[in-house]
Amino acid sequence: MSAPRRNLTFGILVLAGLVLGAVLGFVAKQTDAAWLVTTLKTIGNVFTSLLQFTVIPLVFTAIVVGVTSLRGLGGPRVAARLGGKTLLWFGLTSLIAVLIGIAVALIGGAGKGIDIEPSKAAVEKLATRDPGDWLAVLNGLVPSNLFSAFTEGEVLQVVFVAALVGIAAYSLGDRAQPFVAFNQAVFDLIQKVVGWIIRLAPLGVLGLIGTAFATYGNGFVRPLLSLIASVYVAAGLVLFVVYPVLLRVFGKVSPRAFFAKSWTALQFAFVSRSSGATLPLSRQAAVDLGVEPGYAGFAVPLGTTTKMDGCAALYPAIATIFIANLFGISLSFWQYIAIVAVAVFGAFATAGTTGWFTMLTLTLSTVGLPAEVIATGVAIVYGIDPILDMIRTATNVGGQITVPVLVARSEGLLGDETPAAPVEETRELAQV
Repeated sequence: MSAPRRNLTFGILVLAGLVLGAVLGFVAKQTDAAWLVTTLKTIGNVFTSLLQFTVIPLVFTAIVVGVTSLRGLGGPRVAARLGGKTLLWFGLTSLIAVLIGIAVALIGGAGKGIDIEPSKAAVEKLATRDPGDWLAVLNGLVPSNLFSAFTEGEVLQVVFVAALVGIAAYSLGDRAQPFVAFNQAVFDLIQKVVGWIIRLAPLGVLGLIGTAFATYGNGFVRPLLSLIASVYVAAGLVLFVVYPVLLRVFGKVSPRAFFAKSWTALQFAFVSRSSGATLPLSRQAAVDLGVEPGYAGFAVPLGTTTKMDGCAALYPAIATIFIANLFGISLSFWQYIAIVAVAVFGAFATAGTTGWFTMLTLTLSTVGLPAEVIATGVAIVYGIDPILDMIRTATNVGGQITVPVLVARSEGLLGDETPAAPVEETRELAQV
């Protein structure tokens, strides 16, 4: 079967899983079928666990290999220039995303005229989480114990350690080659495992969506339709308008080529709700678009944890306006400026699947909303988070593929023809 046909089949199966999951979840909610709820929840939990256990080794090995691969592109000055341009584009696209989020929320009047109480389950679950705090983010950057960062799944700390180790390996040159080769081998092995997990995506989305409908049902989702619509419209504008325009103007890449090469990654991001688990597909999409493999190996893993236009930019902006409208609070001009500032600068402090929660609570507290409003508002939007997280993650991944293409074009590292995949396992992933 050809790659395009495989991609089409994969998309159809994912859509079928989405629809069937919603139907089964609705049936379970209406009939109080505990066994069906348990089955759907188990399927979703197993799929999520399979994804989560691959994220830490993927991120660490990808960043180490990516940083050391910059040696082949030039000296330290070239590496620093590439890193600086990458971060600059991260910030610029985050700025665009948050402005679009604010505009959509204001025009759509998200949260106005709604009367809803948070579910007890959401309140209890969120009570165990620490809200976003600037000082806590800085204090949590460096692990007190090297191994605790890995065992406790602290993605941001793992990124810090990986970057530090990667820079050290870069400076050692050939002496660190055995270590780099080991990390490359581990990365390739994890990619193979992710390839197997990808094949379970239709079943996984069935369980995840089914659980959401079985838990909350239409009664809870309906009042939040303005939030859902705002997030999907804003994310759609960023993913299907902003990125293609930037790629056409600055990257000289057609929208058709972009979506043809990245569609599998975007689909899997939508289903898995994990930028980390999508990393091999995102990296390969960038390479297929012509990005030099060495630079792609650096920029895409970095973007996986710090480039989150969906979770860290447009969503916190929309959710903040939604919560403010929900409680009849009018935001001032300077509060909107604060939302923009948090989105642009705070995005570099988010990590993995917890990024949206950290950024939302960080934004709400920076804006200055009362603590009770923050707690209640977050508990309300948390109920539909699986539905929102799908499009947020797809938008994240779209940006993680777009920026390397833009930087590569400016540095002469973008080939006009699609290069061969550097790793056969990665090619298999792209042909799901």
